[in-house]
Amino acid sequence: MAETAAAAQRAEPAARPKLSRTWANPLRDERDKRIPHIPGPCSLVIFGVTGDLSRRKLLPAIYDLANRGLLPPGFALVGFARREMADEDFGAEVLAAVKKHARTPFRQEVWDRLAEGIRFVQGSFDDDAAFDNLARTLEDLDARRGTGGNHAFYFAIPPAAFPLVLQQLTKAGLSQGSDEQWRRVVIEKPFGHDLASAQDLNALVNETFPEETVFRIDHYLGKETVQNILALRFANQLLEPIWNAHYVDHVQITMAEDIGLEGRAGYYDGIGAARDVIQNHLLQLLAFTAMEEPVSFDPHQLQAEKVKVLSATKLVEPLDESTARGQYAEGWQGAQHVVGLHEEAGFAPDSRTETYAAITLEVDTRRWAGVPFFLRTGKRLGKRVTEIAVVFKRAPHLPFDATMTEELGQNALVMRIQPDEGITMRFGAKVPGSSMEVRDVNMDFSYGEAFTVASPEAYERLILDVLLGVPSLFPVNEEVELSWRILDPVLDYWAAHGKPEPYESGTWGPRSADEMLHRTGREWRRP
Repeated sequence: MAETAAAAQRAEPAARPKLSRTWANPLRDERDKRIPHIPGPCSLVIFGVTGDLSRRKLLPAIYDLANRGLLPPGFALVGFARREMADEDFGAEVLAAVKKHARTPFRQEVWDRLAEGIRFVQGSFDDDAAFDNLARTLEDLDARRGTGGNHAFYFAIPPAAFPLVLQQLTKAGLSQGSDEQWRRVVIEKPFGHDLASAQDLNALVNETFPEETVFRIDHYLGKETVQNILALRFANQLLEPIWNAHYVDHVQITMAEDIGLEGRAGYYDGIGAARDVIQNHLLQLLAFTAMEEPVSFDPHQLQAEKVKVLSATKLVEPLDESTARGQYAEGWQGAQHVVGLHEEAGFAPDSRTETYAAITLEVDTRRWAGVPFFLRTGKRLGKRVTEIAVVFKRAPHLPFDATMTEELGQNALVMRIQPDEGITMRFGAKVPGSSMEVRDVNMDFSYGEAFTVASPEAYERLILDVLLGVPSLFPVNEEVELSWRILDPVLDYWAAHGKPEPYESGTWGPRSADEMLHRTGREWRRP
């Protein structure tokens, strides 16, 4: 009997759910979804660590993850840049960025633990010795911090530098993992400037890192409200029966900024609003809005549904009527008078780069056939806002006199992504009084009011997913190339046909954008 009991005890651990090697957290019960995922021992190497993106977003996000207990004890942060600094000097710069930009309160004990794993490697991208030093630094961290040979490389650098850095990582023996050690690469947008360059870039990266280890950062996909699109659609039976062409009249996806170039003329000239925003952010939002329900939220299942949508997405023609572009001119942004694009420092006076872009798309599927998707983005517009507005068809019959409903518009569901994250539903309701008068009202859900926990920054979620090896929120190369296939004909058409139309700063874009919708009997929302 004793031998039987002992054998049962020895067998018991094998019957328990096996923990994922990716998360490597022995305290986590896989059945309890409330406990957050925590990566195993690893390091994050940031190329371009002294740049604005690192100071304002990446370094604060790493501290916030540590402050929330979401980084392993064996975590290490390695900065690589040309500036000559000791580890202590680099640590001081990280500390300054954290204190200035971190979302969560500063705690000395958290910082002290994080600082133990901070290292800096000085060198240029063509310096073989610098990458040899990087390899030695990571080996030392494996020994001293127990990072286990698991390293992610974050390219916060211009795409033109990618080939050289990839070559150097290979030469230094840093790009190849093994069954027990992983290597990953993180790439910031832009993912090329057209289809051909995107294909070249993907081929170049995949020569060094297999596709499953490549993480293309689109920070919009890390926002809580973007992820809530999936929860809203697939956790609620309320919307599914009407989420189709039978009931939806059209969809508007807007990303509006109230700022100008803000000193980024050198980067922005030659890129423009369509490449900068529509090709990545807005087409990804379209995919989340229009996709079919995935079999599960496994990353590959989710990506497969997005690929299907983008494969079915077509431009509405003719392009001279279904697209619009503009450049902001001087005007008033609130109480401040601002200069136009061509007066911005560093911008070429004869530039044809657009600061406003709008296009009309259709998703050629049974669910969405005939429903136009209007995408627009611009700088120096009336308000900073990003939203998805699903506008429904009017009721086929209204048993009211025309005067009773003259102030009644179309029902709409608006998903607000920034800055006031939430969801608004617009519908008709009777005005109080003795007469029957119907008018639009809004029912509003706000994240800030409904939940006491502040939403994490997008980079927190995305960096954590990189370290976990969870690719759900990262576009794969097929999505990137499909997005360029959609946009390239518009860019080619604009390049061959005149200049962008000026629009006054503080307004909602050029007149041609309003005419684009008026031709279809519709109009843009004014958020």
